[in-house]
Amino acid sequence: MDLRIFTEPQQGATYDTLLTVAKATEDLGFDAFFRSDHYVRMGTSDGLPGPTDAWITLAGLARETKRIRLGTLMTAGTFRLPGVLAIQVAQVDQMSGGRVELGLGAGWFEEEHKAYGIPFPKEKFARLEEQLAIVTGLWSTDIGSTFSYDGTYYQLTDSPALPKPAQAKVPVLIGGHGATRTPRLAARYADEFNIPFASIEDSERQFGRVRAAAEQAGRAGSDLVYSNALVVCVGKDDEEVKRRAETIGRDVEELKANGLAGSPAEVVDKLGRYAAIGSDRVYLQVLDLDDLDHLELISSQVQSQL
Repeated sequence: MDLRIFTEPQQGATYDTLLTVAKATEDLGFDAFFRSDHYVRMGTSDGLPGPTDAWITLAGLARETKRIRLGTLMTAGTFRLPGVLAIQVAQVDQMSGGRVELGLGAGWFEEEHKAYGIPFPKEKFARLEEQLAIVTGLWSTDIGSTFSYDGTYYQLTDSPALPKPAQAKVPVLIGGHGATRTPRLAARYADEFNIPFASIEDSERQFGRVRAAAEQAGRAGSDLVYSNALVVCVGKDDEEVKRRAETIGRDVEELKANGLAGSPAEVVDKLGRYAAIGSDRVYLQVLDLDDLDHLELISSQVQSQL
């Protein structure tokens, strides 16, 4: 099972903080550094010093790291026109030497749209489907050919479909809890399906839906990578677990029920139960970005056991 570090910078983080965490991610042997794509903090955090842009951040990290994969959970489809997004991701992929992955979602947090003057359309899912068709279509168009698209929400005419990513195919992640439309969209466009903050039982059910949708679409269910995103809070002993939980404003028992919390042995056991239902990869949501000892503990006593 791959372990990836997943950050929520809208809660309060500078680029320098994210760079420090990304370098630790690489040095400690984790598979990837991912971040959310939000412009307003959630909950009681003050969000200071303010938001950082996901793709500007990843462009910087692309030049400062050498091995780890870089990506988003999830880029908000409402934030960027699909043609522009295809250019941005392709450029960052070139800058990284082919280490980028695109998680793309419909966008859901209305407050941040109002705060920064971003339109928040009603037809977000239908727009997402067109965005996926356009982004993947632009990347897969042969050099020297053009790409056109005549959709309900987006129209492209004779696009040169440049630049191309460094990778022959940038992995596309689609995720969510939806029972019908989400699996269908994943079956058509995704290389990886991610379910965020879900129980083992709910994850197994949703993975099954996606596998079935893939098979209906003429793909093998095993063509996709299946992953979870879960909050992480590990400690050498109960006191350390409690301290880390208090720092992020969470209750230990709630974290144990809904995330990956407790001793290294407890977390390894729970990861094993996710693996048993088909999870290939887990994104560890790290909420205290100043606690690098936490990452070292997970690397040395959790990751080493997988």
